[in-house]
Amino acid sequence: MRAFVTGGTGLLGSNLVRLLVDHGYQVKTLVRTAKKAEKLLGGLNVEVITGDMMDIEAWAHHLKDCDVLFHTAAYFRETFRRGDHWTLLKKINVTHTVRLFEYAEKYGIGKIVHTSTNATIRKREDGMPSDESDRMNPDEALNLYGKSKVIGDQEIEQFSQDHRTPVVTFLPAWMFGPGDSAPTGSGRLVLNFLARKLPGSFPSGIDVVDARDVAHAMIKAAESPIGNEQYIISGHYTNLEELFAILQNVSGVQGPSKKFPIPIVYLSTWINERLAALRNKETDLSLEELRVMTEMKRTSGEKAVRNLEVTFRPLEDTIRDTVNWFRANDTNG
Repeated sequence: MRAFVTGGTGLLGSNLVRLLVDHGYQVKTLVRTAKKAEKLLGGLNVEVITGDMMDIEAWAHHLKDCDVLFHTAAYFRETFRRGDHWTLLKKINVTHTVRLFEYAEKYGIGKIVHTSTNATIRKREDGMPSDESDRMNPDEALNLYGKSKVIGDQEIEQFSQDHRTPVVTFLPAWMFGPGDSAPTGSGRLVLNFLARKLPGSFPSGIDVVDARDVAHAMIKAAESPIGNEQYIISGHYTNLEELFAILQNVSGVQGPSKKFPIPIVYLSTWINERLAALRNKETDLSLEELRVMTEMKRTSGEKAVRNLEVTFRPLEDTIRDTVNWFRANDTNG
């Protein structure tokens, strides 16, 4: 099969490209910079296309002759930093994503496998794990990134009703894994732990998943006859205290022992954000990230396990491989 992957140098995209090559796919991948692609994907037999989601028309013709589109690109990491990001969020995660899907249909793509997020899933009041039926309204999102994905998923659902090309949407939890070159928030957490920059933990709860397991699930969906479905991909429910214990075990770095109450963490984060703004710098933890970590929402990946036979590797394996990747790639780990 012939696959087109957007976001080929991202945490998910780079792992997906590698896995597709291992599965015998012919792969084209969209990247923003050829230099980064050479560093992350060099040696792989893939066709690299330089471009971005702001100018789809410049490269959309490369979709021709591909069987499946894997859309992993999004405006994401930057949105947890200072500034007004809504214009780009709406353009890239909503308007231009639908436009990309329209081009995919025009050029004969047989199936679209799209990446959203479990941040679009509403927390259940009874504390039970939420599933794909618990979809948020845009005004319920904890941050603007989540809001853009809620609206994007709604627009994609409308696309599916109006067009013949099937779309499978994945809603992954917080992804960890090797290849996190950006790095994303999970990668920054690991790097800060390794550099002993983390003061301590606080009450938290969040679903996490290995990016490689998400990539496996996406390929299974591409090869399945099922279309127009949504799948939460959530491997483990964990918290900072457990993550720090695993990081200490696999890295040999002593983790922080202090535990802070949530109100103190919110106050210090608020102060740090304002001090950073005055100095024109960024903080390691933003209020938006803090809201996600302290919401303590649980989401269920049971549908993906049942319908796609998805499996999840042990969390310790994921964290170990992430640490080893950072250490092997000239980081401060």
